[in-house]
Amino acid sequence: MKHEQSDLALILKLLDEAYEKKTWHGPNLRGSLRGVTPVEAVWRPSPERHNIWEEFVHAAYWKYIVRRRLLGEKRGSFPLKGSNWFKRPLNATEAALREDLFLLEMTHRSLREAVAGMTPSQLHRTPAGSKVSNISQAYGIAFHDVYHAGQIQLLKRLQTQR
Repeated sequence: MKHEQSDLALILKLLDEAYEKKTWHGPNLRGSLRGVTPVEAVWRPSPERHNIWEEFVHAAYWKYIVRRRLLGEKRGSFPLKGSNWFKRPLNATEAALREDLFLLEMTHRSLREAVAGMTPSQLHRTPAGSKVSNISQAYGIAFHDVYHAGQIQLLKRLQTQR
């Protein structure tokens, strides 16, 4: 039982560090977005590549999906139409950027709350019809944040080298 409780604490720590807490490895997802302007957020290294804005909205979408899976909820309604990758921006203004950053923040808060509310047995359960345990989904979404933080850092670096 004690081991299972420490698993929950570790998962919450991973979620926090991957999204917003200081880490040794460099910027987390929220940190990678600090100070990004709409002009920087819409820049693409080539027409078929994703931009910073699309990267973080994609991360928000998968936080929503993992939360839904953890809670056993039916498909709901992510605030944006579509799935996985969302063409952004529709309107490249500071207000539109802030709105989508707020979406990322709210989906993260909602996911973290769902994980924090899980019992150790729920955390270690593999839902019917799934091959992936809840704990794997929870730490996987933390890794997903770190991966996309790196992608965003790379896109920022590429812009400065043009």
